[in-house]
Amino acid sequence: MVKGYLAFIFHSHLPYVRHPEYNQSLEEKWFFEAITECYIPLIRVFQGLDKDNIDYSVTFSLSPTLLAMIEDPFLQERYARYLSRLQQLARKEEERTAASDPVFLPLARMYRERLDFTSYLFNEKYGRRLVEAFKELQNRGNVELITSAATHGYLPLLGIQKEAIYAQIAAGVEYFQMIFGNAPKGIWLPECGYDPGMEEILSELGLYYFITATHGVLYASPRPKYGVYSPILTPGGLAAFGRDPETSHQVWSSKEGYPGDYNYREFYRDIGYDLNLDYIGEFLHPAGMRSNTGFKYYRITGPSNHKEPYNMQWAAGKACEHAGNFVFNREKQVEYYGEIMDRPPLVVAPYDSELFGHWWFEGPLWIDNLCRLIAENQHIKMITPGKYLELGYPLQLSTPNPSSWGDKGYHEVWLNGKNDWLYRHLHKAAEKMISLATNFPRAEDTLKDALNQAARELLLAQSSDWPFIITSGTMDMYARSRVTSHLVRFLKLEKQIWENNIDVSWLRHLEATDNLFPHLDYRLFQSLNETVPVEKDKLTGVI
Repeated sequence: MVKGYLAFIFHSHLPYVRHPEYNQSLEEKWFFEAITECYIPLIRVFQGLDKDNIDYSVTFSLSPTLLAMIEDPFLQERYARYLSRLQQLARKEEERTAASDPVFLPLARMYRERLDFTSYLFNEKYGRRLVEAFKELQNRGNVELITSAATHGYLPLLGIQKEAIYAQIAAGVEYFQMIFGNAPKGIWLPECGYDPGMEEILSELGLYYFITATHGVLYASPRPKYGVYSPILTPGGLAAFGRDPETSHQVWSSKEGYPGDYNYREFYRDIGYDLNLDYIGEFLHPAGMRSNTGFKYYRITGPSNHKEPYNMQWAAGKACEHAGNFVFNREKQVEYYGEIMDRPPLVVAPYDSELFGHWWFEGPLWIDNLCRLIAENQHIKMITPGKYLELGYPLQLSTPNPSSWGDKGYHEVWLNGKNDWLYRHLHKAAEKMISLATNFPRAEDTLKDALNQAARELLLAQSSDWPFIITSGTMDMYARSRVTSHLVRFLKLEKQIWENNIDVSWLRHLEATDNLFPHLDYRLFQSLNETVPVEKDKLTGVI
């Protein structure tokens, strides 16, 4: 008899980092690394589970910006070249270690085999369209795909205009439907950022559930009887699933969680820094600039800088051991809470997909072991939020608490002394976009194209990634440049539209550069008020 359920949720997102103006882009490498080290290894795991008829259920949130990059032929071509260079390096490393470094030879061979499979899957099996792999997984029924806001905008801080929230969510839902041919049941609110009232928009757009941070449900009003171990029903009619804190700590923590085990691969020791530049330089990205290659030959070993060679067998054993420990802990967890609940407890375990394979190299192997162990377990069953709702348990009506899964649990990561300057510009730009969309309800031809591109530029400026990066200080100048450039483009387009003087050649350049969401409809930003005055004083053309 099932004593409890585990909802394992992968949130997959990257900012829109497409830079045709450069021959090579460090930011595009974020995307390439994620494909190579995270998405394809995870796809491989689930395809293997399907092949072996393993009963599992997981949920994948695929952000619209990530999907747009996966589907972009320009980035597909760039990734194919990037992958080809890595394969060349792998063969070169296999030769080098065979001749002079037998300890690392098995590792070099392992990397070469993994990259060869990656190339086969990307170039041959799916013709560079990884979306097809996710479609296959969804169609087999074990993977539930959900969407996110269009450009991962941090919705609570955009909420001064409900139209901005509506446009972000509606564009995300519509793009998901265009790609996969079906409507998503759920949505990953960017950064789990929630403010009361936004679920009314989610419900209007046909969604059934969303995920919140732990305290989003724990501090809901009235307080939920079952805490985070059963979803609550919001006033807007959607189910809110709260994140389980125990599973979060066990997997996320690099010090106390599984990824910090001394037998796992050391992320910060890479041949891109270890080997002679004359040897490795041509394979770096950009060429000659010290950077990670993904070839890492050492294990964590301990807290000091001393590192021992990585042992694949030891690491695999630990991944199996940790999967068993995770299952054991969930058994005890659902056993404890099941005694005080009138239904099997639900443990919601959401993670960034990019943790598995990139930061935690053994993560995909751990997931493979986990799914196989749970399939044999009589007390715990994996389930998706959508399937859980189909079980029909009555849900308590309650309003979630404002929250996020960022540091300190609220909005501080995305609104602080480092990044607060950008919101007055985002809010003013949204106000201008709402005015454009409302005053030009039936635009055609070039005017319609300009309005659509203005909407794209605003959506890109609203991405939560820019204030997050500014806060972290890792790529501060890049983030500032991105949000500023999108706002400048928007304002220039807005001025040209009102003056009926659109620079068509520049517009076509923007469409080719910031080309996500090809079917975006600017009217998503139309005012939600019943009556809006027409701004005739700004018009030189005809409405």
